[in-house]
Amino acid sequence: MQLVIYFLMIVTYTHADYPALKTLLSEKGLRDVSQMLSVQIQSKLKSTEIPEVRGGVDIKIGTVHYVLSNMRVVQCSMPDPSLVFVEGTGVSLEVSQLTLAITGNWATQFGIIHDGGSFDLAVYNIHIYTLLQLADDAGRLSITTVQCSANIGGVNIQFHGGASIFFKPFVSGFSGKISEMIHEKICPAIQQAINGLETTLQLIPVNIPVGQYISLSIPLTSSPAVTAQSFELDIKGEFYSRSSPSEPPFSALEFDVPYAENYMLSVAASKFLVNSAAYALLSSGALQINITDDMIPKISPIHLNTSQFGDFIPQLRTLYPNMEMQVLLYASETPLFSFSSGVIDIHVPAAAKFSAVKPDGTLVPLFRLDVDGSFSGSARIDKNLIGAFQMKNLTLTLGSSEIGDFKIDTLEQMSVMAVKMFVLPKLNAVLKAGFPLPTLKGFSLTNSQLLIKNGFVAIFTDVQDSLTGL
Repeated sequence: MQLVIYFLMIVTYTHADYPALKTLLSEKGLRDVSQMLSVQIQSKLKSTEIPEVRGGVDIKIGTVHYVLSNMRVVQCSMPDPSLVFVEGTGVSLEVSQLTLAITGNWATQFGIIHDGGSFDLAVYNIHIYTLLQLADDAGRLSITTVQCSANIGGVNIQFHGGASIFFKPFVSGFSGKISEMIHEKICPAIQQAINGLETTLQLIPVNIPVGQYISLSIPLTSSPAVTAQSFELDIKGEFYSRSSPSEPPFSALEFDVPYAENYMLSVAASKFLVNSAAYALLSSGALQINITDDMIPKISPIHLNTSQFGDFIPQLRTLYPNMEMQVLLYASETPLFSFSSGVIDIHVPAAAKFSAVKPDGTLVPLFRLDVDGSFSGSARIDKNLIGAFQMKNLTLTLGSSEIGDFKIDTLEQMSVMAVKMFVLPKLNAVLKAGFPLPTLKGFSLTNSQLLIKNGFVAIFTDVQDSLTGL
């Protein structure tokens, strides 16, 4: 069951009415998880330490005391377990026709007579059924056992060595006790495993630091929605500034994750998630940069000095001749993303404060340009997440000036040229190389598809165990 939970907690109350992040596990996902679970169960059983068994068998003339020790599972066979969504509750797990082959040592004592040897034990047709309830516990996924039952088809034991031939008539007594012991331990062992998983789930943080400035809040906003076909988690999905957390001036809107029956897992995020990140970065003061002339490409037709800027702002040459310049570029409002069919649009309101740099390094304010930019692009998954953007519009207005009025037409034209010739090519080169898809605890995303729809973006994907390839 850990596999199911890990998948759903990839990428977990909001002031907004709706969650901004959703994950959905499909029936295909549950089937594929059962295959991985089969490998894990068999591996776990083969490495399980079996405690020694002590007891006695009444043979009419006394009691034969026995000890079965050094037991280990040498073979385990089973079909894939059955995992089924139980609407309104959670998931049922059923294991049938599980067969174990166990070897070990035996030792007996009857009065002053001691004997010992080895044995082979076969436990066959083990059937286990458990029903697990999935719920919301203070914003974290909770898992509890609602029902558990176990049956054992039979036990066959053969003793070797010593005077084992004299104990063959009492094998049925041994077998019955061992069968009863195994039966009594199955459900408590499952409950113990579920309790351990529940403890792990409660330790999962609901606020995750993301870089230096912001954190992501991922508590559940409601109980898991379990239908006969899927299991969906609604997650807050809101970024906050770590230094000055506050709510953005916009709210999350309702959206539904399309059901993709041919993929194991769907993860969808609304534009609110991305825009809350932009707002958090703005609140943290992270959306600003000081630009100096040494940051300008040498092939640029213009550099940051009053001599060149004096060509279209004549008073600069008179007031501050032959001086370096510096620009503080910052977002004046929250950059906003929007999603429509196959398209990502970004609106960037910004401002650029220009200053002259005196020989002693003192900055002299010159003027402020208000910038309004809009860009559009697309993204897709081709092994990596890749994309490309283009400029739709870029306009400049003179916000304030310490040196008097001047025309900005030429500055606007040069800014458009700089963005097209230098900024966008560098950005698109990075986006063309792409970003690797995330991995989680040894699981990787495969056969992934990106879908951009009105108001949200979704990834449909299969999940592969990096070790087994399943």
